[in-house]
Formats: sequence, C-alpha cells, structure tokens
Amino acid sequence: MPVKMVLNKGKVPVKIYTKKVESSALDQLKNIAQLPFVHSHVAAMPDVHTGIGATVGAVIPTKGAIIPAAVGVDIGCGMTATRLSINASQLPDNLKAVRRAIEEAIPVGFAKHKSIRAKNSTIIALDKVLDKQIIGKHPAIAKMLKKTYQTWTQQLGTLGGGNHFIELCLDENQDVWIMLHSGSRGIGNVIGRYFINLA
Repeated sequence: MPVKMVLNKGKVPVKIYTKKVESSALDQLKNIAQLPFVHSHVAAMPDVHTGIGATVGAVIPTKGAIIPAAVGVDIGCGMTATRLSINASQLPDNLKAVRRAIEEAIPVGFAKHKSIRAKNSTIIALDKVLDKQIIGKHPAIAKMLKKTYQTWTQQLGTLGGGNHFIELCLDENQDVWIMLHSGSRGIGNVIGRYFINLA
C-alpha cells in the first residue's frame, strides 16, 4: 500500500496511508511527531482517526521510551484476513443474504452470545493468561470488570462496535477473502486504563 501523504512538520516525518484524515487527527499526528523519543517516522494507517491522547491507527516507534497511552485504552483488538476456497465468480450477484447470515451469527456492539460458543481448549488457554498472568498479578483489574469470566467467554466470536468490521474482499486473482477487525470488548479497555493509570 503506497504512502498517500507525508507531513514534515515535526522531529520525524508522518507517513499517511490514506488521503482521508480528520483535521483533529492530523493535529494529533503533528504533535506526536514532535516527541523527542519518536524514532524514524510515524505511520498512520487507512483507519486513522482522532483518539484520546494518541491517534487511533497510528504506529509510533520509540527509542528509550514506552507510551502506554499510545496503544489506546481499548487494547487487544484483533485483525485477520483469511482466503476462502471460492473465487468471485462463485459469489451470488446480490450479497444481501450473505450479509444477513453474518449479522445473525455474529453479535455486534455491546451484544454477546447467549451462551459460550468457543471451544473449551480455547477458553482454558485464554483463562490462564487473563486470570493467572494478568488479574493474578493485578487483582485491582477484576474490581473494574463486571462478571469477568462470563462476559469474556460469551464475547468470544463477537465483533464489538465503533471501527470494527467484517468484510468480503477480492484479491488480484479474484479469490475471496474475509477480513475481520474485532474489538477487545471492554476487557481491553479496562486493562488499558489500569496500566495507563499505573504508568
């Protein structure tokens, strides 16, 4: 993906991979580029938009410093693209039914599954990380969450809101891909706020 704009108004350049950027996000990017410990350049991805403190969709390499708030308060979002076994000619002329099926299967916004849908092995592996390694070492996080276990287990396989999406894409060979940007569903927000406050 080519760079669409470059800002040279800071200590380092800002390379922007889209032509559509809010003026408030541009202001944030200019401010970030002024920081003395930013290394090489700042990059702004196509989903760039104004954030709380730092610009969402920005990559900020640093040297000799860590900026917890630059990750944002909603850490843990996921992004993946998977090639399907079909090509464009096998898609229906109208994708309305496909979209409806996706919307019915995957809760969005604040919604979650009515029961746990994930494999038990997945839940056990994630529970070790969340409960033992994170909450075990930082028990105050549990006080910031409501029904921690029930919430995150029922949110596995959901989308979230805001800038999160599911889309069908075609590559140069007309192969069909499904791309997903999922949210961390509030748990990432709590963990992010806790460690920003700790820092």
